[in-house]
Amino acid sequence: MTRVILITGASSGLGEGMAREFAARGNNLALCARRTENLEALKSELESKHSGISVSVRTLDVNDHEAVFQVFNAFRDEFGQLDRVVVNAGIGKGQPLGTGRFEANRQTAETDFVAALAQFEAAMGIFREQNHGHLVGISSISAVRGMPANMTVYGATKAGLASMAEGLRVELRKAGSPIKVTTLLPGYILTAINEDLKNAPFRVDRDTGCRALVDAIGKEKRVACVPPWPWTPIAFLLRRLPEALLARMF
Repeated sequence: MTRVILITGASSGLGEGMAREFAARGNNLALCARRTENLEALKSELESKHSGISVSVRTLDVNDHEAVFQVFNAFRDEFGQLDRVVVNAGIGKGQPLGTGRFEANRQTAETDFVAALAQFEAAMGIFREQNHGHLVGISSISAVRGMPANMTVYGATKAGLASMAEGLRVELRKAGSPIKVTTLLPGYILTAINEDLKNAPFRVDRDTGCRALVDAIGKEKRVACVPPWPWTPIAFLLRRLPEALLARMF
């Protein structure tokens, strides 16, 4: 079944990787990001490589909240509907609290949570009108527990996104809505955001990670750690470890 899939932050990293994987599976794509030149190159490549699919691209800075609604609605009008929206755009500038880096932490919080809220709102407005759709929030394993130092604010924003998705999922279930909501908790997948990390256990290459992300999305799971091994058991343990052990591990 051919679907129309909107992906934010699609010019690089996980967004670009998921776009390639979705295209290979025969889906039409609505791709947006700040770097339009990257999107145009990706569009040409994917349409050339996968005949029969349509790829549309638009410039979007997700921190321009009004533009989020405009771009999502423009994609919907162009394709006639949106079947799936992947809220992926984000940054990882977090710094230890109280070290004079408030601006970096503010940017991380605004991009990874407030902008995600705008994307949730825009997608759900369209899905409620259509009475169908699948909303996917890209969270992180770091959302499972409070994390120290550079991960503190980043993890907090991803935990907020996961909680927002869960609350929405409960609401839709209570209403008997056909709209689906998935929360994905990726472990370390090699992208620019983590390529310089010295401590990145079980990190996989981008193609492997994005294939696992798209597999989980296709199954419309409520919540999934990605890749499932070893991150599902790791998440289980992280939720239960005492803080003293967390302090020694990180």
